[in-house]
Amino acid sequence: MMRMIDDRNILDKFCEDFCNIINKHCRYIVVSGFFAIASGRTRGTEDIDMIMEKLSKDQFRELFSDLTEHGFVCMQSNYSDEVYEYLQDNTSIRFTWKDKELPEMELKFAKDILDEHQLQTREKYKLTKLDVWFSNVNFNIAFKEELLKSPKDLEDARHFRIVYSEKVNENEIQGIKKLIKRFRL
Repeated sequence: MMRMIDDRNILDKFCEDFCNIINKHCRYIVVSGFFAIASGRTRGTEDIDMIMEKLSKDQFRELFSDLTEHGFVCMQSNYSDEVYEYLQDNTSIRFTWKDKELPEMELKFAKDILDEHQLQTREKYKLTKLDVWFSNVNFNIAFKEELLKSPKDLEDARHFRIVYSEKVNENEIQGIKKLIKRFRL
């Protein structure tokens, strides 16, 4: 059972608080499971996945400092330059609220044309009731059906197809699947 804060669950509050800080520094998108949950799918998760545009080391230092000042802590290190190296190596990093293990924000830099295109086509979805940028629903469907393919991911994709039926574009999904085969498989 989720604890409630101001009639919103902890993941929602954590996500919005974190995204509000990121948004001051760069473009980002929330992807994958949390998007499905925020869109009404009932399933558990303890982390939120985010892709953000690449930043210079100085830009990242400013972002890292802002996150720290607002009560977030990086699980990999307290030193922004060390954390930046993880991101440069295409390794994700994780942030939590200070003194709390969960929830977590898993953050990584955009690594290829697929991530860059997702950042360019990001959207806010009224259904989520969150002021957060999400990856385009067609990208989420394609990734879950073509790359991830776990039962949970396939159920997420089915959920997206139902609740965002007016936004589902099969031609776009098939085009993204071709790009996934080219760049990720």
